[in-house]
Amino acid sequence: ITHTAAPLHLTLRPDLGGAIAGLWFTDAHGENAVLRSTEPAELASSRAAASYPLVPYSNRLGYRRFRWHGHEHSTAPNFDDNPHSVHWPFAFASRQRFVLADNALVLRLAITNTGDHAQPAGLGWHPYFPKRSRSRLHAEVSSRWEPDASGLPVRQQPQAGIDGDVAHLGYDHCFDGWQGAARLRDERLSIRLTSSFTRLVVYTPATKPYWCVEPVSHVSNAIHMAEPATHGLVDLLPGASLEGWMRLEVASA
Repeated sequence: ITHTAAPLHLTLRPDLGGAIAGLWFTDAHGENAVLRSTEPAELASSRAAASYPLVPYSNRLGYRRFRWHGHEHSTAPNFDDNPHSVHWPFAFASRQRFVLADNALVLRLAITNTGDHAQPAGLGWHPYFPKRSRSRLHAEVSSRWEPDASGLPVRQQPQAGIDGDVAHLGYDHCFDGWQGAARLRDERLSIRLTSSFTRLVVYTPATKPYWCVEPVSHVSNAIHMAEPATHGLVDLLPGASLEGWMRLEVASA
């Protein structure tokens, strides 16, 4: 599916989990990739997409097992050689909506429990941004979750915001207390990212040509924390829904 509302051009692959194949912004200097973008016919998997929805939860499920309402659940491995997993043993339906207007892409995401029992639920998005010269991030957050060796958050530390060159940030963390807009800027584009969610996962790998700023509804692996609801995970009753939105406003730098 292709949609254009100048100066933005969006391509989608619904068959790959509702993934965005590409998002481009055209200005006087030509066409620029807003997200890590691929022509849709060349996209082989959602993991290689420009962005994909995080549903029915964000990030890793610790050690592929958990307990919910007195019942033990386990999941099969599906995350490379990682000891954790990224899928769910519950029945649900999800809907995603894309709108281009006023130099912005707005995404809306919802999950509905279609099963017979309450289930844990969370939402988010995983956009990949091209790493270019002078890529910078500014975001108002209140704390950072430090991970263990396997990548699961285990300790919350105060953090008075994020403001710096992406090349020097070195993050693979979940951040709490996000307020206002996250601002992403490089030599070509200025992006204002807002969301109904109050947490961010930020990933700035030194050896990759991309970086990620992910609005999410809950702390990674909240299901294994003492109070999952306090950390954003929702106990979704049968027939109930959870929804949220993300907005990317794009301008020339």
